[in-house]
Amino acid sequence: MSTTKWIIDPTHSEVSFKVKHLVISTVTGYFRKFEGFAESTSDDFDGATVSFSADIDSIDTNQADRDGHLKSGDFFDAANHPKLTFAGIVENHGGDYKLVGDISVRGTKKEIELDLDFGGVAGDPYGQTKAGFEIEGKISRKEFGLTWSAITEAGSVVVSDQVRLILNVQLVKQAVEELAEATA
Repeated sequence: MSTTKWIIDPTHSEVSFKVKHLVISTVTGYFRKFEGFAESTSDDFDGATVSFSADIDSIDTNQADRDGHLKSGDFFDAANHPKLTFAGIVENHGGDYKLVGDISVRGTKKEIELDLDFGGVAGDPYGQTKAGFEIEGKISRKEFGLTWSAITEAGSVVVSDQVRLILNVQLVKQAVEELAEATA
């Protein structure tokens, strides 16, 4: 059985997170620099292995001071933990896809399960074969040591513990000659 390698196309992918602020609104952030790949033995990606990493210094919430705070020791501690990583496997339960694996944030590794919507495989105008996925899930930031917290005078939590992860990923199938060059 042959294995096909697929690489994330960063120009057609986005990695975002959402967290409640003051319990009344949601702040959206992005990781602007990330990379990853999947290796599959079937066209439906069942059993595919996945590897992903995002650069903490690439956090962008559209507010420089908040980005700096998120990169500091109060949250991600980018100086000591420059990457968020994930390694896992795709499970297809009759068309109900899950991505199950270990996520590492700030030196803490936990198993998580993410919902995976497989959009299918298609060719692009340049002769490349692409696969598309929407991935969603939730984690507790405090379980990963991101414990900074504050309470307003009215008793509202400034930053929620629950963080929603939302990824839209397009993968590019690697040609045999590209794989040979990558392993040489």
